[in-house]
Amino acid sequence: MAHEVTLITGDGVGPELADAARRCVEATGVPIEWDLQEAGLDVMERTGTPLPDAAMESIRRTRCALKAPITTPVGTGFRSINVHLRQELGLFACIRPCKYYPGVRTFFSDHAVDLVIVRENTEDLYAGIEFEQGKPETRELIDYINKVSTDRGIRSGRDETGVSIKPISISRTEQIVRCAFQYARDNDRKKVTAVHKANIMKYSDGLFLAVARKVAQDYTNIEFEDRIVDNMCMQLVQKPELYDVLVLPNLYGDIISDLAAGLVGGLGVAPGANIGPDGAVFEATHGSAPRYKGQNKVNPTALILSGMLMLRHLKEKEAADRLEKAVAAVVAEGESVTYDMKPYRDDPTAVGTSEMADAICKKLGES
Repeated sequence: MAHEVTLITGDGVGPELADAARRCVEATGVPIEWDLQEAGLDVMERTGTPLPDAAMESIRRTRCALKAPITTPVGTGFRSINVHLRQELGLFACIRPCKYYPGVRTFFSDHAVDLVIVRENTEDLYAGIEFEQGKPETRELIDYINKVSTDRGIRSGRDETGVSIKPISISRTEQIVRCAFQYARDNDRKKVTAVHKANIMKYSDGLFLAVARKVAQDYTNIEFEDRIVDNMCMQLVQKPELYDVLVLPNLYGDIISDLAAGLVGGLGVAPGANIGPDGAVFEATHGSAPRYKGQNKVNPTALILSGMLMLRHLKEKEAADRLEKAVAAVVAEGESVTYDMKPYRDDPTAVGTSEMADAICKKLGES
């Protein structure tokens, strides 16, 4: 019986990557019934919304989506569709493996980097609770904060200050930390590291750390430790091989996942999974790169590996393993890869997005 999967084609280079990933997933032989849906700037220009109701309805029905990149305007415009999907669908966990594949161009190839970032998706500063500078409600909030926190109030002018709220809860912290430990247990991982800034933010990050320590007591067969987030950045650059599964609040998880992706070759090889009790959305960590739209140039590896994570979620482990091995083989050979994976970015032997997908499909046919 075929798996029903929503395929969101995205914008920018999204449609090219979506086609490449779809073909590679299909080449594993797993039967997939795709429901193609649009989202992003292109569909907004036609319909007035970047995320049509049909796309949300499709994901709720299939409970599984593979999503190509979607542009998020910087500073103005609509809020991130990625964040909206996570919050609306209850996708509380963002899981981002950062694994080095031989052949990828990186300064850290001497290290056996194989990290998994487990990021809380629904609260922290990304909850979107913001108060705009100059608004009456913002002035009222600042007055209240200064009244109840006379020793730590907001010292900048009440008419020139914007405010974002950072909620951290016991229930959602416990949920994400248990997810990290369960991932470690299911995938034979040895250690979970909680990342925080509890030395400064004692009532939010301090709560995150306290709950993590409590949850760790239920998983005594898995090592647990914690790191302050700025120190964690240094540790990952100096000795990433010492770390395994990292569990983090939302903002730190976003930042650290990009850092970890840099250790293994960049966002072009960084897949992602957003998991919740009622569904999952799989996506590349990188953005939509609109300047490369239609050029058949961008590395498809991240979205193809996201498809690999999707197959594992669908309990198609053997097919997922074959797809990962096919990607690894093509990358290791270094012939049918995009320009960013060549020793020199202007290498004339670099192939396009579609041709790299063709090579991976061919490897799958040989396995």
